Amino acid sequence: MPHKHIKPASGKSGKSGTNGSGAGEPGRTVAEEGGSRKPRKASGPDATPGIVTVAPGRAFDLAAVDADADGGLDKAAAKQALIVERARIVSLQERLYAEGARSLLVVFQAIDTGGKDGTIRAVFEGVNPQGCRVWPFKVPSAEEAAHDFLWRYHAKTPGRGMIGVFNRSHYEDVLVVRVKNFVSEPVWRVRYGQINDFERMLAAEGTTILKFFLHISKDEQKQRLEARIATPEKHWKFDPADLVEREAWDAYQAAFADALTQCSTREAPWHVVPANRKWFRNLMVARTIADTLEAMDPRFPEAQPGVARMSVPE
Repeated sequence: MPHKHIKPASGKSGKSGTNGSGAGEPGRTVAEEGGSRKPRKASGPDATPGIVTVAPGRAFDLAAVDADADGGLDKAAAKQALIVERARIVSLQERLYAEGARSLLVVFQAIDTGGKDGTIRAVFEGVNPQGCRVWPFKVPSAEEAAHDFLWRYHAKTPGRGMIGVFNRSHYEDVLVVRVKNFVSEPVWRVRYGQINDFERMLAAEGTTILKFFLHISKDEQKQRLEARIATPEKHWKFDPADLVEREAWDAYQAAFADALTQCSTREAPWHVVPANRKWFRNLMVARTIADTLEAMDPRFPEAQPGVARMSVPE
């Protein structure tokens, strides 16, 4: 199917609205049609590679996305470019925090070993922790399980001026619970609409939402699990249950594809990132976040009247 190539932002941007509509569109390949489709590699030295944005209302074929894609980029150059994008994020985050009017929620989902932790470390390095919170969601506590499935996630959404990062998210409740049969199909299936309503409400209240699915291949997962077993310093990251989960690979891929299809909306589209190559993954995520913040165009608040004429007493 055809794809449209979007040029990166030029550095000029206008004030966005309060929702996440079109968040992070610059600098990526956008899948325009439904059905099977595969991202196109950059065709020239000036072309900007892209991640795949899931078109709302269209069936999405996750298997058609090449997890090994590198956009034709050079690894060393990409690592240098990441430094530039991080600096943009740091600067724009300060403005967002000072403005104190809107917020950014960044959601990461992936299969085990997909790179959620590593991406967060690489992309948010240097960001002021006063204005950014990272929330890893594990097995629900007894109190969390006693509430509706969205309760624990809503409590961690970013306040005005903040960036919130979800390491796993509310999508666990249409992914893991489905694959492991923790709840019946009628229960998890209705949650797609509830999630869309939840995200639509957040957007209406001033939160821009960026959702990243880090896409790795089955072979890549095998290599990463083997590395954890072979490296003593990585043993803490290895859980024998990961090997059991790997046996459900196909079931997880089907669940991911359905979640991407059902929950990519105008307010909160899904962005699928080819993630076998960590350096490419990190740059694409960082650039998308920086472009989104730039499009939000946060402003420093007006100074109090006469402050420029004030002097500090001896």
